Amino acid sequence: MSHCPNLVRFTEMVIFCLCLLPATAQTTHAEETSPASSADQTDSGAPPAAEAPTGLWERPNFLGDMGGLRTVLGNYGITFGLTETSEVLGNTTGGLHRGFAYEGLTTMTLTMDTDKAFNWSGGTFNVSALQIHGRNLSADNLDNLQTVSGIEASDSTRLWELWFQQAFLDGKADLKIGQQSIDQEFMTSQCSSLYVNTMMGWPMVPSADLYAGGPAYPLSSLGVRLQGQPTESLKLLGGVFNDNPPGGPFNDDSQLRGNEASGVRFNLNTGALFIGEVQYLVNPPSGDKNTPSKDTGGLPGTYKLGAWYDTGNFFDQRFDTGGLSLANPASNSHPRTYGGNFSIYSVADQMVWRQSDGPRSIGVFARIMGAPADRNLIDWSLNAGVNLKGLVPGRDDDTFGIGYGWAHVSNQASDLDRDTGVFKGTVYPIRDSEQFIEVTYQYQVAPWWIIQPDMQYIINPGGGLSNPLNPSERIGNELVVGIRTTIIF
Repeated sequence: MSHCPNLVRFTEMVIFCLCLLPATAQTTHAEETSPASSADQTDSGAPPAAEAPTGLWERPNFLGDMGGLRTVLGNYGITFGLTETSEVLGNTTGGLHRGFAYEGLTTMTLTMDTDKAFNWSGGTFNVSALQIHGRNLSADNLDNLQTVSGIEASDSTRLWELWFQQAFLDGKADLKIGQQSIDQEFMTSQCSSLYVNTMMGWPMVPSADLYAGGPAYPLSSLGVRLQGQPTESLKLLGGVFNDNPPGGPFNDDSQLRGNEASGVRFNLNTGALFIGEVQYLVNPPSGDKNTPSKDTGGLPGTYKLGAWYDTGNFFDQRFDTGGLSLANPASNSHPRTYGGNFSIYSVADQMVWRQSDGPRSIGVFARIMGAPADRNLIDWSLNAGVNLKGLVPGRDDDTFGIGYGWAHVSNQASDLDRDTGVFKGTVYPIRDSEQFIEVTYQYQVAPWWIIQPDMQYIINPGGGLSNPLNPSERIGNELVVGIRTTIIF
């Protein structure tokens, strides 16, 4: 059945919706789109600000003060956040099947400032929950490595994070303990957060090489994280976490059973994941909270170098315990085991141009990671992109981006594919690498509402997997189009 009429109707709907949006619904400061950012500016010591806007198109939250509830909670140091992200994505070419899928994520967060709540200086308590719904396009239609949506996950209602953070040394250091999702702080790129593809957030190397993809959305692990900033330009992060959030087999990230489904397993029975990161800030904003708009005048950038080490057991991608290829009929089918795994990574975010008398700017980013080839499916991954803020005249808070992702299948895994072809006596696809290009536009309708058309082109899906519906051919290149909407309630 042809899907062209559906695609035409979908495109018409997107254009129609964008035409209806009020072009004047712009926020003065981009950070106002985040409730957390607004909370960070509370009690900063700055002169009293004007009252928060209450008009529908100007206020930071769709529900505003919620009949006074937010004000009452704020008096006790409590900030309530509720966000709904919904999207429709579909592949129009290639893949296992063609068609569109809906997926959604509701995130609820409660944050308590212990100083306001009961005069405990420097403390922050945070609890968050997820409600994940819809269908996963990557698993159902694409069978690609670099999943096309960062909210893709199994349907569930689950605890996400539960932690307490204590600041000390006049705020130059803090310690966080509890259930944490480390993709919120480690390996992050400010520029890459614009994009829809999962790997722009949590990269391909840890996604493929850690147990269950590691303690990253929608999972989290018990752990301790220490952060320090000895100078304005230098920040240090380090932590140790449980390496396997569900506590099951290596690839078991389904989160569908018992406490795993609700996020309250709190596993401590497997290995430990150690991670450390050094960050260098170029031309950082002034540390003087009384002048938050002041900066050094140069173009800001952040450069990070980090590494992780997992104490768990990992399995050879080609050989069994006897040294035979796993594709050999004589193999005992038990992969050789290695104690431990590691990765080294670097991240760069840099503004390269900023309008002298306006809001427009151009930023670039890159992130590269490497891991041993013998025990990992993916031994290299790369993300990069260019973001243009205020590209369209009169749309100062909109952002346009072009991003790229590359994931390299390790030589050990590729050699197993060659072995399989030899022992089967047939032509067998040999995996090498997968790439994607993403073009996206984030349309800021109001401080609380973003609409984001998105297009991704996946090259060599799965690194060159054979199509299970036609094993003699590889899965064809995939063109994915869709739209995402995010509303802050």
